[in-house]
Amino acid sequence: MHHTDLYRKALEFACKAHNNQKMPSTSASETELPYFLHITEVMTEIVVAFQNTKDENINTTLGVLVAILHDAVEDTAISLSDIEAEFGKEVRNGVWAMTKNEDLPKERQMVDSLAKLLKEPKEVQAVKLADRIVNLKEPPHYWSVEKKRNYQQEARLILEKLQHSNSYLAKRLSKKIVAYEQFLA
Repeated sequence: MHHTDLYRKALEFACKAHNNQKMPSTSASETELPYFLHITEVMTEIVVAFQNTKDENINTTLGVLVAILHDAVEDTAISLSDIEAEFGKEVRNGVWAMTKNEDLPKERQMVDSLAKLLKEPKEVQAVKLADRIVNLKEPPHYWSVEKKRNYQQEARLILEKLQHSNSYLAKRLSKKIVAYEQFLA
């Protein structure tokens, strides 16, 4: 299958999986947007990053597919075997690395996730950078200052551990971490 058709298939798969999910709003009066916007934002970050990365060995298809499917197992009824059946083992492994282990205490989940990601190809690691770039916008209105600080600190850890995977995304994440200060006041 041509990679464009694979992307379309993955987008449709993710759109159906995240069908009724909404993104948290930044104010109580704001309309919640479909969660699928997040998926397309992460995918866009990856596509633009790979366009700005001078590396002929980059597996664009892997990165884009994992970007599209990165939250499917964590946030929907989709299983890892569903991902593997539709998109193969490499994509399944990438999605698995992006999926938090909810059996662990909250404070250990990111360290565990980063350990899994470090065993994956750089294209998969880059998806984690892209995901946090997208998420470092104005936080949900109900987040406490402590939660916002912890989120920014997690972003620093992600950058520290995964910056080698894609320099373009590492620079973007670094700037987003600094810009996030405005939400901590």
